[in-house]
Amino acid sequence: MSATLILEPPGRCCWNEPVRIAVRGLAPEQRVTLRASLRDEKGALFRAHARYCADARGELDLEHAPALGGSFAGLEPMGLLWALEPEKPFWRFLKRDVEIPFVVELEVLDGHDPEPGRLLCQARHERLFLPPGVRRESVRAGRVRATLFLPPGPGPFPGIIDIFGIGGGLLEYRASLLAGHGFATLALAYYNFEDLPKNMDNISLEYFEEALCYMLQHPQVKGPGIGLLGISLGADICLSMASFLKNVSATVSINGSGISGNKAINYKLSSIPPLGYDLRRIKVRMAATLILEPAGRCCWDEPVLITVRGLAPEQRVTLRASLHDEKGALFRAHARYRADARGELDLERAPALGGSFAGLEPMGLLWALEPEKALVRLVKRDVRTPFAVELEVLDGHGPEPGRLLCRAQNKRDFLQPGVRREPVRAGRVRAALFLPPGE
Repeated sequence: MSATLILEPPGRCCWNEPVRIAVRGLAPEQRVTLRASLRDEKGALFRAHARYCADARGELDLEHAPALGGSFAGLEPMGLLWALEPEKPFWRFLKRDVEIPFVVELEVLDGHDPEPGRLLCQARHERLFLPPGVRRESVRAGRVRATLFLPPGPGPFPGIIDIFGIGGGLLEYRASLLAGHGFATLALAYYNFEDLPKNMDNISLEYFEEALCYMLQHPQVKGPGIGLLGISLGADICLSMASFLKNVSATVSINGSGISGNKAINYKLSSIPPLGYDLRRIKVRMAATLILEPAGRCCWDEPVLITVRGLAPEQRVTLRASLHDEKGALFRAHARYRADARGELDLERAPALGGSFAGLEPMGLLWALEPEKALVRLVKRDVRTPFAVELEVLDGHGPEPGRLLCRAQNKRDFLQPGVRREPVRAGRVRAALFLPPGE
């Protein structure tokens, strides 16, 4: 029986709607890897993957089956979508044309190996940014440059002005999705778009007041107040609008600031200078430190306590281990972690969030070492020389290695201190005798 990948709803749905992912026709308790990928409008690739195990009936339902590692771990029914990461570091995930959906490719691969296994089944799912029935209207009213999204139906509807941050331009994907939930939403540009200023040197509230008046006078918008939604600099603008302008009924600030740090706020004859900043008061955090206990070296069968200090609070990092055997073959393992509120990470207490393993595994970076070349066995041939394990801490959880934060080496001995090694050539016996320390 061939495997089948089932999506509900099938085919397509809105970007902010959940999709149920299930696989049928697998072998009982078969180990599989699910992989998701999409390309943005500039061709940049985003990917995510997770390892799973089918149930006794050969079925897999992501609403009930926890991921065993990969881009995430645990019960995350939508993990393959929210965990999508760029192939190129620092590439931002943006939707520029809301009338064209993103196409997500989903694949089911056999096994849990780092190298892709046999393709068992695949499916495609379109993720819409313009919900059915939502109307998109370009706005060029006075100085206002924007796009208005109106929900289906006769209206009037509660109104929202949506303002993005640094970078300017006109981003519509949040406004279009909000309209699908019954809000008349204005995606507002304020610089670096058409005939608007190319740069944002100060916040002139008259322009935003004009956008507010446009919404209040629109026959499809319900008064008497308008809601504001902003992120970053857009959130600063929304807070300024709520402070000085009338008919603002609600404000949502995402990553905004309670002050204007580097831009003056101008309204009519008033001007509030920026608070500014004092570079002399910047405190540079010490570099992260990788601590091994016991330090330096220990026996192969002894545990080593791995901790990291000097990280940012709740910083996401990837720990990576590698060693070369006596023939030069490379073995590697990695795992993703999150530091605690103090910027510390203790592998005896912190669960791995995915990678070569998941969960609380203090020695996982050693037992999970896998060969770069398939079917190469990790064997120690000369016990008199140790294996040298290289440990690295990298910034972030991206598929591409992040910035190296710190590193350390742990030598793993196979000949304990004081143990005597004696070759044995007695009759036909060919052996090595190891004697403990002492008499």
